[in-house]
Amino acid sequence: MAEEVNGIINVYKEAGFTSHDVVAKLRGILHQKKIGHTGTLDPAATGVLPVCCGKATKVCELLTDKEKSYRAVCKLGVITDTQDTTGTVLQTKDISGVTQDELSDTIQSFVGDIMQIPPMYSAIKVGGRKLYELAREGKEIERKPRPVTIYAIDIKDIDLENGSFTMDVTCSKGTYIRTLCHDIGEKLGVGAAMDQLLRTKVSIFEVDQALTLAQIEERIQQEDRSFVLPVDQLFTQYPKMQVADEEAAKMLRNGNPITIGKLKSFNEVKKYQNKSRVLVYNENGEFRAIYELRGNYYRVVKMF
Repeated sequence: MAEEVNGIINVYKEAGFTSHDVVAKLRGILHQKKIGHTGTLDPAATGVLPVCCGKATKVCELLTDKEKSYRAVCKLGVITDTQDTTGTVLQTKDISGVTQDELSDTIQSFVGDIMQIPPMYSAIKVGGRKLYELAREGKEIERKPRPVTIYAIDIKDIDLENGSFTMDVTCSKGTYIRTLCHDIGEKLGVGAAMDQLLRTKVSIFEVDQALTLAQIEERIQQEDRSFVLPVDQLFTQYPKMQVADEEAAKMLRNGNPITIGKLKSFNEVKKYQNKSRVLVYNENGEFRAIYELRGNYYRVVKMF
């Protein structure tokens, strides 16, 4: 029986797959059940979907919280029920009065902290039911605006002749790019719907290094696991520390507090963004936990 995969895989989600589909197919490829994704992508969307395997599933929520980057193509002059071009067209509008400067200024006006009303076609639960389930029944309920942050928008192309524009967006978790496109169109007064979406980055995972499910399956058949990122590589801002003796090793195994003097530096000294939290390795040099310094003790934050 193959050894369990423990780490994060940078999956390139192809169009037509749900995030759940990706997890289900990976379970078959890796022959293991403990797998979780780090935030949904719409079936029509493509790009980076970090998937956590084995012990790495404990960091799924940490990756879900990370900022994300997208490339979106948006169609002007159309309003749909799903806020993208896969939905039913509710209204079309003339865009001949829109200028390039007006469009550019409107797009950039969304940079910063904004409020977004989640779309009806989303996985958000209200009263125990997902919004898209209600939407499919023809129901629309009031949704409260939620705060999100658009860190940057880089306009890549404006093609008013064909009524479209392309933008790179870096944003906080919980941001709906469909809704951003819709809101830009609404502010312009002509409507807009997202036509294409590519997720280009999540945390340290970039689209250029992402692998399709077929590529992953081929690597696994070749017994090549070099594409699986070890969990500790997600936390390069924390110093690496190793247990100094058997007493500390026992404390680590049990997830108990460890006295300051019982951990020794595990690698070369360099500047770290965060010194209160440390990565702790056992006597064999295997990563086991994140600890945090509180008083005279390091106390466990998360075990792996």
